[in-house]
Amino acid sequence: MKVVVIGGTGLIGSKLVARLGDEGHQAVPAAPGTGVNTLTGEGLAEVLEGAQVVVDVSNSPSFEDDAVMEFFRTSTANLLKAEAEAGVVHHVALSVVGTEHLRESGYFRAKQAQEELIKASGIPYSIVHATQFFEFMKGIADAATDGDTVRLAPVRITPVHSDDVAAAVGRTAVGTPVGGTVEVAGPDTFRLDELIRETLAARNDPRTVVTDPQATYFGAALGETTLLPGPDAQITGSRFTDWSARQA
Repeated sequence: MKVVVIGGTGLIGSKLVARLGDEGHQAVPAAPGTGVNTLTGEGLAEVLEGAQVVVDVSNSPSFEDDAVMEFFRTSTANLLKAEAEAGVVHHVALSVVGTEHLRESGYFRAKQAQEELIKASGIPYSIVHATQFFEFMKGIADAATDGDTVRLAPVRITPVHSDDVAAAVGRTAVGTPVGGTVEVAGPDTFRLDELIRETLAARNDPRTVVTDPQATYFGAALGETTLLPGPDAQITGSRFTDWSARQA
């Protein structure tokens, strides 16, 4: 099966391309570095020739509200149009658990717009919602930093390893389109403020984490369960504490 992976040179994409290749599929990484640009449409027709499945794990180079909305709307529209012309029979996109509840955030509004375009396209699809990756804990801290202080709400989160996300996306890609959303999450639940506090301490990062129930998450207010998956989520096996110890 030919599977084109948009964003196939990034963290998840590179793991996915390798995994699909090991399983005997023709996995093709597509990114600006390989001559494929979804914003301009450059290279799309050529790379999609003969493809049965397209997996989009790309991300916006900017999180600024207007820029991220332009990225996901334009790149998704270009990609879906090219897929329809190429006869692609399954579109898979990676998104984030809680996206539908985080509309105060420009980033998550853009991800919601992406999902709506996919659902309206007429192409059979599957959307994978993952909780935040182990590797993204520092990014969460950076986004919540003001000076030497990191303000985070004491809400629950179940982070997931990028390897496990790539595996879940891969299974979805070679399966039957679900016409809906699949959720994937790690096995352990943490309080967000405590998790980031421990993560920074393990890195000898001098920033101070302050517990603030009013703190926003990439611009959006959080409820206690906003970042948690539903009861039917696929629960993975990799534990954050084991991964963190290996990093140290």
